[in-house]
Amino acid sequence: RKPDTTGRTDGRDPRLGQNPVGVTPPLVTSHQQSYTNSSVELLKFLLTAEEVIDGRRINVAGHRPAMKETMEDSDFNNLPLSQDTFHDLWNNVFLSTENESLAHTDGILNQNLDFWENPETMQETINVPTAPTVPAISNYAGQHEFNLEFNDSGTAKSVTSTFSNKLGKLFCQLAKTTPIGILVKEEPPQGAVIRATAVYKKTEHVAEVVKRCPHHQSEDPSDNKSHLIRVEGSQLAQYFEDPNTKRQSVTVPYERPQLGSQTTTILLSFMCNSSCMGGMNRRPILTILTLETTEGEVLGRRCFEVRVCACPGRDRKTEEGNVEKNGAKQPKKRKSAPAPDTSSGKKSKSASSGEEEDKDVYSLTIRGRNRYLWFKSLNDGLELMDKVGPKVKQEIPAPSSGKRLLKGGSDSD
Repeated sequence: RKPDTTGRTDGRDPRLGQNPVGVTPPLVTSHQQSYTNSSVELLKFLLTAEEVIDGRRINVAGHRPAMKETMEDSDFNNLPLSQDTFHDLWNNVFLSTENESLAHTDGILNQNLDFWENPETMQETINVPTAPTVPAISNYAGQHEFNLEFNDSGTAKSVTSTFSNKLGKLFCQLAKTTPIGILVKEEPPQGAVIRATAVYKKTEHVAEVVKRCPHHQSEDPSDNKSHLIRVEGSQLAQYFEDPNTKRQSVTVPYERPQLGSQTTTILLSFMCNSSCMGGMNRRPILTILTLETTEGEVLGRRCFEVRVCACPGRDRKTEEGNVEKNGAKQPKKRKSAPAPDTSSGKKSKSASSGEEEDKDVYSLTIRGRNRYLWFKSLNDGLELMDKVGPKVKQEIPAPSSGKRLLKGGSDSD
């Protein structure tokens, strides 16, 4: 420490402020001083910097008035080294990126001008296909020969899903996985998807949207709790709701069949019973599976009826039995009125000739002796009535009054 030459007698050095003698102030390094100067100069530059774009001077600070509007480019030469380096960085990087953004905006402006000059051409490019109001339910194989395959699970009571080829109907349990095979002859274009949509079968309900009942929705914490059809085993499944028709659907990307297989399997589950109140409410539904491109073009379509119940095997067996019974009754009705046989030489009978019909003899097969005796006694009585002839009822004159009839009966007694 140099000797005190200021003439102070209190032992304090004025260069050290209020520090007592012998206490050295904290030293400021050259790096800290350079950093502080650079920060101050950078702040000043950002507040006063100006940028030239398209021949116009635009203040970068914006909300603060320009402090040095007449600042010349030569003044940058007198700035510290750190500020001069930032200036070069500003000119080389920022202005180049700004020019590229301006060129991009010019392209957007040109597209907008093209839209106002030729609106019809622009509408063709931005047109997106929308879902139909009433989806088609007819089968369409298309050029890829799109088809479905179901597992033959039988009619046992333990099965969770079974498909009836006679009825074209799927029987499955609530929230149980149902495998469906996707079969195509030609591979669809890249990015094709399989879409599953549920609609009501009857025409009086086809306009309504198929959704889950409020009870099952309240128990489901997922985001897609209102969707009836779910895709299991795939994280790429996407759920949609059309903004116009409010119909819900789910899509899953089409996958190529594995080696040694001809089909691709997707797993569907139905999240509500067919008998749920507030939902399907015993109304039959159809499930539509379509093969679509990324633009929404339909390449193939298959449709089948679905019944969600507690015992699929039992219900399938019952419905198939009912169809067989109804089909067996129809030919019996036709045989009850056979065509007349002209080869036997019998004359055709007219409906008006009642006497000739009474003379015909018919045979009746009766099972059980007691029943046969009962019919035989009835037939004998009818034969006796025909021989005797109908009895003529004697007309008894009605009494003039009821009192006289009673009085006459009392006198006779």
